[in-house]
Amino acid sequence: MCGITGFIAPGMRGDGEGLLALCSRMGDKLAHRGPDGEGRFVEPEFGVGLSHRRLAILDLSDTGAQPMQSGDERFTLIHNGEIYNFLELKRELEETGGPFLPWKGDSDTEVMLAAFQTWGVEQAVTRFTGMFAFALWDRETRTLHLARDRMGEKPLYYGRAGKGMVFGSELKALRAFPGFDAELDMEALSQYLRFQYVPEPRSVYRDVFKLQPGHLMSIRADAPHNFEPKPYWTLRDAVNRAISDPFTGSEADAASELERLLRDVVRNQMLSDVPLGSLLSGGIDSSLVTALMQAESDRPVKSFTIGFADKAYDESSDAKRVAEHIGTEHTELFVTPEHVLDLVEKLPELYDEPFADASMLPTHLVAALTREHVTVCLSGDGGDETFAGYNRHFWAPTIWNKLQGVPRGLRGAAGQAAMAVSPGGYDTIFNAVGHLLPKAAQVRTPGHKVHKLADVLGVESREALYKRLCSTWPEPSMLLNAAEPDTVIDRPEAWPGLGDYTRWMQYQDTLTYLPGDILHKVDRACMGVSLESRAPYLDHRVIEFAWRLPLSMLLKGGEGKRILRSILYKHVPRELVERPKMGFGVPIDAWLRGPLREWAESLLAPERLRKQGLFDQTVVARQLADHLSGKRDNQYRIWNMLMFQAWFDKWM
Repeated sequence: MCGITGFIAPGMRGDGEGLLALCSRMGDKLAHRGPDGEGRFVEPEFGVGLSHRRLAILDLSDTGAQPMQSGDERFTLIHNGEIYNFLELKRELEETGGPFLPWKGDSDTEVMLAAFQTWGVEQAVTRFTGMFAFALWDRETRTLHLARDRMGEKPLYYGRAGKGMVFGSELKALRAFPGFDAELDMEALSQYLRFQYVPEPRSVYRDVFKLQPGHLMSIRADAPHNFEPKPYWTLRDAVNRAISDPFTGSEADAASELERLLRDVVRNQMLSDVPLGSLLSGGIDSSLVTALMQAESDRPVKSFTIGFADKAYDESSDAKRVAEHIGTEHTELFVTPEHVLDLVEKLPELYDEPFADASMLPTHLVAALTREHVTVCLSGDGGDETFAGYNRHFWAPTIWNKLQGVPRGLRGAAGQAAMAVSPGGYDTIFNAVGHLLPKAAQVRTPGHKVHKLADVLGVESREALYKRLCSTWPEPSMLLNAAEPDTVIDRPEAWPGLGDYTRWMQYQDTLTYLPGDILHKVDRACMGVSLESRAPYLDHRVIEFAWRLPLSMLLKGGEGKRILRSILYKHVPRELVERPKMGFGVPIDAWLRGPLREWAESLLAPERLRKQGLFDQTVVARQLADHLSGKRDNQYRIWNMLMFQAWFDKWM
């Protein structure tokens, strides 16, 4: 992984020294993404500049340095990420032959350049298997090409700045461009309040956008404001292909085929010239990835996890038992409130766009722990979206079916009645009778879950139910005077032909929550400490295979990820991983009433919000007071507001 940034600056044509200096200023903002080297390229005639910060993973020599030019100097490339099938492509290109031979080094970057020379940009990008965001300058056509991987593992922002255009891995690099306009996009802010992140293709700034996953965009140097991103791969097309070509074998056949595919993916993703390990929570996804890594390794794999003193959030003992069985070299860190207090101040620098998934805290801490020992790690990210692992995948259909026969008015009244009992009251009840409940009903923070259920009882459709379940502030307009734009969740014409509700939710999760929340969080947390994270479940071949499977192979009897479990049980005993799904959470609710209370009350002070002029301070004050008193569990709404205020103080 690395950091990339650049621009087309018509007003700086001919100023080679100025262009180089600007490349350096923008690239320096991404030094944390690439501490092993820096590179610059400028084309003064057209005002083009490319800047690269290198985290050396493959071919650690100077022959792997970027920007890298093709032998004929037509193409110049900077990229962030890894092309996992580059050795396969290299052999194919050698058979074809071309001016790129003989090879100068052993990097995937050089293979990418040869692919562009041989097949052209649009065909080459469809042949890449991996995670990537790249910028390719074509001197012959005077065109800058930007592309992002299929699932959105690597970030890429772009936008207008004065008469020019800018792009980069993170917004802080774009802000270093002279003339950058930091005007807020109020509609994007409304989306942030609902989802706790800004969904693609918007950013928090009015003139800046995210290149969507699976998209390629070509910008001519003489028309730097003409943005027309085009898809080279879409999940919708992949799903429709899967629907027309379903898997027809047995469940055992499917598990065998999936394990073969995952082994191949893990083997390719373990290719590295630097130390490598795994992030192990002890859950299904990470345990299977770690087990397959160990099966491919002739020495103990290094695995890492973190734990909490609060047992409701602690999975470290589970991870340790799995690690001992697999035979990894395991390291763990126990998180204290002091760790969190130290990290909170750094969050606005790490996340230079408002972001409020509180699991950013343990994710960053486990990344920092891991980076002390290795440079690359494999994770279980993507397993829940791809194999139906979220609680909502089996709870939402049940809830919706139960609601069908009850009038909305009666449902709403029942919800109000349920909210009369505090979350702590429900926690006490569930703790007393929890051992009598079925496994699917044994959840962490049951009081919060009951309040969340009560909040959705009055919804009018299953799509509205899903959106409500994914919402931090279900009605952003209650505190922000701005319209809320539609997302793919609201546009039936953008959906594939899915009849099943769970499959529909998986589709929405993969298009929105996965790139906007999960992958954004992991990228910033890991790259903030110069750690490369790789996700085997997000290989597009795994995604496409999973969509061919019948839902019964993924979800049955309230148990998700059935097919992953059947593979995992070949490597790890069932009893080591069988427990209610916890997620990667943190006790924010208690911390806001304890060590983080003073910080929270300061950032959300009514007078401060009044002067800022964005939010209804009376609504925020009521939400905070209800949480601090224990009347409501408003931890996620409060954290959402806190993260915006901390970001605003840093960047505005």
